[in-house]
Amino acid sequence: MSLRISTAPHIRKGVTTQKVMLHVLIALVPCVIAGIYRFGFGAALLLAISMCTAMLAELIFQKLAKKPVTTNDLSALLTGLIVGLNLPPQAPWWLAVVGSAFAIILVKQLFGGIGDNFMNPAMAARAVLLASWPVHMTKFIAPINGNFGADVISGATQLTAINSVNSPLTLSGADLFNHFTGNIPGAIGEVSKAMIVLGLVYLLLTRVITWHIPVTMVASAALMSLILGGDPLSNIVSGGLLFGAVYMATDYTTSPMTKKGQVIFGAGCGIFVCIIRKYGAYPEGVTYAILFMNCLTPLLDKFIRPRVYGAEKKQKEAKADA
Repeated sequence: MSLRISTAPHIRKGVTTQKVMLHVLIALVPCVIAGIYRFGFGAALLLAISMCTAMLAELIFQKLAKKPVTTNDLSALLTGLIVGLNLPPQAPWWLAVVGSAFAIILVKQLFGGIGDNFMNPAMAARAVLLASWPVHMTKFIAPINGNFGADVISGATQLTAINSVNSPLTLSGADLFNHFTGNIPGAIGEVSKAMIVLGLVYLLLTRVITWHIPVTMVASAALMSLILGGDPLSNIVSGGLLFGAVYMATDYTTSPMTKKGQVIFGAGCGIFVCIIRKYGAYPEGVTYAILFMNCLTPLLDKFIRPRVYGAEKKQKEAKADA
């Protein structure tokens, strides 16, 4: 019998990067199924190309840089899937390649790999694609089972109407139902709000994420929408607000560590989403709102720190001695 003595910490938890990424991938399965069901084989092909590109980009970069290959941690696969889910279903295949390669190489690996990037790779890739190819990124096809008159619908039309400065649109009950079930034009992973909520429930039950960021982001967006004269519910179910709140704003690396910091982060994301939607040139503000708050995360972590065990007692003792 041997006794092993080691330094603290002694409590261990069997959570690995691979397990966390696997949980998020499982949570995204409903969105993937809904996207493929609504838009068909083209959507499935885009997702496959995006994931394969992300994995290949990470493998090639790490081989060339003579770094340990970490593709088995599933983080690149997850990034590629999220990039693909953010694409319109009729987007050209090379858009998935460019987006995934940019996310992995320029945003993730060049900053040191997983845990060292200062912004969400998939969000950064979407921002670059929006700025570089806005026509491809803002045109959406109708679902193959939808009752739409046009084959291609501008993605700007609905959000612009909902957040119009002069006369904001309120979605009808039927429209709200279609948004919830995904029977609308949109990005592959964003259309079905029911599937996004299902993924959120799974992530909360498995404790991969906490409620602080997604709930605060959605609540602040609803409140800000009301303040700006819009319809809160219409804003929540339109565009990528729910998808961004659940799957991208909650990224461990680019969100604050403390619960208080996460609440501020989520609130900032929701507020900026509504401001950009209302007054910005581009009607969807989720991408830029999350990236902006990603840049503020180091400041939130610096000024909002958890209380160090024993620190308060030492301060009281120091004051008593003085």
